[in-house]
Amino acid sequence: MYVLLYTILAGLAILPLFLYLRNPYFTQDLRYTVTCILLGLRINRIKRSKPFYSMLDCFLDKVKKHPNKQFIVFEKSSYTYRDVDKQSNKLARALSQHASVKEGDTVALFMGNEPMYVFIWLALAKLGCRAALLNYNIRSKSLLHCFTCCGTNVLLAASELRGVVEEVLPTLREQSVRVFVLGEEEEKFVTEGVNTLSSSRIQQASDQPLDPQLRSKVTLKSPALYIFTSGTTGLPKAAVITHERLYMASSMQAISGVASDDVFYIYLPLYHVSGFVIGLNGAIERGNTVVLRRKFSADNFWDDCRKHKVTVIQYIGEIMRYLCNSPKKDNDRHHKVRLALGNGLRADTWSEFLQRFGDIRVCECYGATEGNVGFINYIGKVGAIGKEVPRALVKCSYDTEREEPVKDSRGFCIKVPKGETGLLVAKITAQAPFSGYAHNQQQTDRKKLRDVFVKGDLYFNSGDLLRIDHEGFVYFMDRIGDTFRWKGENVATTEVTEHLIMVECIEEANVYGVKVPGHDGRVGMAAIKLKDDMEFDSKATLEHVNTSLPSYARPRFIRIQNSLAVTGTFKQMKVKLAEEGFNPSVMQDRLYYLEDSKGYIPMTQEMYHSISDGKIHL
Repeated sequence: MYVLLYTILAGLAILPLFLYLRNPYFTQDLRYTVTCILLGLRINRIKRSKPFYSMLDCFLDKVKKHPNKQFIVFEKSSYTYRDVDKQSNKLARALSQHASVKEGDTVALFMGNEPMYVFIWLALAKLGCRAALLNYNIRSKSLLHCFTCCGTNVLLAASELRGVVEEVLPTLREQSVRVFVLGEEEEKFVTEGVNTLSSSRIQQASDQPLDPQLRSKVTLKSPALYIFTSGTTGLPKAAVITHERLYMASSMQAISGVASDDVFYIYLPLYHVSGFVIGLNGAIERGNTVVLRRKFSADNFWDDCRKHKVTVIQYIGEIMRYLCNSPKKDNDRHHKVRLALGNGLRADTWSEFLQRFGDIRVCECYGATEGNVGFINYIGKVGAIGKEVPRALVKCSYDTEREEPVKDSRGFCIKVPKGETGLLVAKITAQAPFSGYAHNQQQTDRKKLRDVFVKGDLYFNSGDLLRIDHEGFVYFMDRIGDTFRWKGENVATTEVTEHLIMVECIEEANVYGVKVPGHDGRVGMAAIKLKDDMEFDSKATLEHVNTSLPSYARPRFIRIQNSLAVTGTFKQMKVKLAEEGFNPSVMQDRLYYLEDSKGYIPMTQEMYHSISDGKIHL
């Protein structure tokens, strides 16, 4: 008996060691799994509740729980949860009375980051309206396209964007869109078709709670938001974010370990899913404080964090690189930031960021605005976008030349083994729905793959090429549209970029493929930004690409720019660069050509014609 008991106790004592040897990440995996289970149970309760529990209801509960807690800190002003609730009540009544906004309407917000953005969204939610979050950088054709594709009834624009709105006013009037400019007094401007919703009208309205019956027809499956894709490959598409999806996506802060006493820094645009859903709505779900800034500033970033005692920061795209490229200061590590949450962080920048700014837990995430699948790197493995967990998730081989998944003899996709790159696809189910794009069935259908592994199945096509290593960590490799084929080989732009920025003189690089007459595929080209006070070192660049990249992946053309074009969410733009190609006559930038015997030499118009005519073979 004692021997048996001793054996059992001894076994229990060594069990943790055994589990660790089998899986070094067992503790983190277990903690993450438990968090997800608890979150899933809570979301299921919310789904079953009648009437359904929305993010607005979550906000109102936080108002009751801590009405005097700071919710938004903006420049020299701050607003408690109660303040924001009352301001949104005023706005809801003003919109109802003066703009005839009612349940079921789609109202477009065309403004930058400011507290009014939050007030308006909550006001619209209280009226049962859908909000279309417009990128305030878009103009003319793109702007009109956004109105059309989501069926906008009303446009609310910031006063500083009045001129932009007036440029497209005739078309808006044809579409019967009611236009209102915020914050201006009526008598100052008289433009037919442009109304004003002045501060005095808003403040005259009652701040008492609105009747929930005003939104009685809104359900869990109703669209809550239209958030537009960045448009890096064409006109923006309006991704449909339902109330169910909004609540689930807002849980990212909870999964990442953000608490109610954290101070969350938002400088990303509120028209984007990262700033609005993960940032703002995540803060509402947690009940924490948001420090809101109009736009990103590398110079003021850490001063803001110190001033407001920020504990959680958000990042996307090239933001972290901008911070690492800023001049070093003695107080770089003097802050209270403990967590960085975001996506698009390259491995080299990740390591540099931690080394310079201290022990900050980086939580890299992955997910598309419209997608039904996501990852989160809860381990903190440098370079990974997440860790594979049991779910309805598969990858399939992808033919970049034909731009379609590789099929076997039966016509089904082929799963790729770990360690190899493949297209990420996710099964569309009731638990993982794909809502698609507003009023654009063709684009919605293009994101669906049918008969993937069995007849009749349906999958979401992420458009991303990923790799899963043997420990289960997931790595982003490239976008389908960014990867190109040259000399019969696939070239991943992200890999080439990572090697180019290792050259001493190169600060940033944007790699893409360009068409060459008489050649199949696309040849590699890179737009680069040089470091301050440095010239292009053609010899060092040649030596590095020769030693680190295969011949087919080496950029044959290098274009030097003063700055690299990015979207409003700091994603590099490639389409226009690829269209301009390597013709010196269509650009003012310096251009270099990789000649096999001489290295990178200045590109001339004569050389361009020789390449185009086939006299110079690539």
